[in-house]
Amino acid sequence: MNLADMLTYADIGQLTAIAGRYECECKRNSKHDLIQSILITLGSREFMESHIRGCTPEELRFLNTLLFDERSHFSLEDLLAAARQACFDTPSGKSGSYRDMVSRFKNGGWLFTGASQQSRYLFQVPLDLKNRFRDRMGEHLKEGITPSPEPAMYRGEGDLLAGDLLLFLRYVKENEPELGQEGALYKRNQQGVMNALQIAEPLLGKGGWRFGYGRACEHYPPRFALLYDYARHRRWISEEGYRLKLTALGEQFLEEGKSEKLMQLFSFWLRLYKGAIPNLPSLVYWISLSAGRWVTVASLSEGLGWLIKPFYYDDAGAILEQRILRMMLHLGMIRLGEGAEGPVVMMTPWGSEAAVPKLLLK
Repeated sequence: MNLADMLTYADIGQLTAIAGRYECECKRNSKHDLIQSILITLGSREFMESHIRGCTPEELRFLNTLLFDERSHFSLEDLLAAARQACFDTPSGKSGSYRDMVSRFKNGGWLFTGASQQSRYLFQVPLDLKNRFRDRMGEHLKEGITPSPEPAMYRGEGDLLAGDLLLFLRYVKENEPELGQEGALYKRNQQGVMNALQIAEPLLGKGGWRFGYGRACEHYPPRFALLYDYARHRRWISEEGYRLKLTALGEQFLEEGKSEKLMQLFSFWLRLYKGAIPNLPSLVYWISLSAGRWVTVASLSEGLGWLIKPFYYDDAGAILEQRILRMMLHLGMIRLGEGAEGPVVMMTPWGSEAAVPKLLLK
């Protein structure tokens, strides 16, 4: 539902609060006057611009979470969890009440309870406000991004990830490599896999922390870990008896000789990294809007870093460059190069298409 519809169902108490928040000039005892005044104020071109510039980073993160959530209704607990997550860099004890944040957005015309018996305790965000906020937020973020000339050389991996999935399965079929006590391939077998793939990665060294980005990330470098976790997710490989073997499903897939669609691998990557980077779909979308042409990675990090919650020893910059951009390169979504001011990036046509969440295509 759009704002006009939700205002019609709202009680006069909420309408009065919204009108007071934006200092609307109207008769406070007339519901019709209140609705018309609020629609004029919130529908103006200046409103969204001033609203975004007036919001704190925590408030913008909160709205960003609601913007990319596929659910149309939220419980109070959902909203409080979103508010808590948005305040990750606020010093403990100074964040105020998460309920206060929810109340501010309710009194600001962003959150409305449902009109039916089933939805009276659930909240909705007006669809037209969502769309206008998304458009203006995209423009706001792009203002801080630095364009760059096309680099003399750049790297793109196209659909090599899908091809390497088949090569990995073929290696497993032909070698049935041994697994160690920890359930991981021995280094010699890992190197054997790397030699078989089109894109090889350095094997992991000793030490360091490795968790949160899928099960296989503990033992293998990121690109291969994604392939391994995906093959296990599809039940194409089994780890029984300290041997890595192809299952009947894996045999069938390999015999068909069809490459897996990159969209399948991309969707799996979003789910796999969701625990560590909860707002990953929105970050991919904002990157796609910001990097439609060559831009500097440094300006992307500066412009989007405030949206990224650090994950243990990974700060926002490391998450953007190593966990997001590097994996988007492997998925064929971006090209990476080296410009005069450091690393530069640009979306590929496939990457720009895939980055748009399904909820925005409805």
